[in-house]
Amino acid sequence: MQVIAEQIPYQQKLYGHKKELMDFLFKYSHPRPMSFADLGGVWGVEGAYSLYAMDGHSCVRGHLVDTHPTDLVKSYVEQVPGLNIIQGNFGEHETIAQVPEVDVVFLFDVLLHQVTPHWDEVLRRYAEKTDCFCIFNQQWTGLTTTRLLDLGHDAYFANTPHDPEHPVYQDLFEKLNVKHPDHDRTWRDVHHVWQWGITNAELEAVLKSLGFRMTYFANHGAFGTLPQFENHAFIWRR
Repeated sequence: MQVIAEQIPYQQKLYGHKKELMDFLFKYSHPRPMSFADLGGVWGVEGAYSLYAMDGHSCVRGHLVDTHPTDLVKSYVEQVPGLNIIQGNFGEHETIAQVPEVDVVFLFDVLLHQVTPHWDEVLRRYAEKTDCFCIFNQQWTGLTTTRLLDLGHDAYFANTPHDPEHPVYQDLFEKLNVKHPDHDRTWRDVHHVWQWGITNAELEAVLKSLGFRMTYFANHGAFGTLPQFENHAFIWRR
């Protein structure tokens, strides 16, 4: 750790397996990545992985992209030269246009939320910005990639870690076709709710079609008590 860690307590937000994934990426990449886009890297972690890339791995340029940057994250970014916030839905063309070409794109716990555009289209769009994807995602161990909302209320909540009485999920199935108060889209198509069970086979097929090859994989086992999800880590290069 370097100077930033002495001023910003981001380390407590780092999840061990994602940190391990980043450490492998920066240690074994030649040349070492010096720029990145961290997509959806605010919620729950307050930009910790962007800060770790800048501090622990001496990146010189970083772009933290999210719809809701918090005041805390904004205060952090002000203290880190070379790191900036791009506010917006990272799947939309208007937001992507603000992201320059970078050495690596981080997608940590976010692919499973991406709809309209769906997760695979997000990868296609960012393949024009980078030659390396660093992905940590809860992967579906079922036979085919599944839109979880299509399973219906009971199966949906049996396969996601959320309480149906949580404010975000309360009455979700009654309001799927109602416009979300913060987004110009219906609840069915907002990234705030868990959307997908993505299989490794389909993730691989999409990235191979874009010219990428997998150079790192780790299966970190079950995600909580959910029977059909596992935490998987990937690095894909072109």
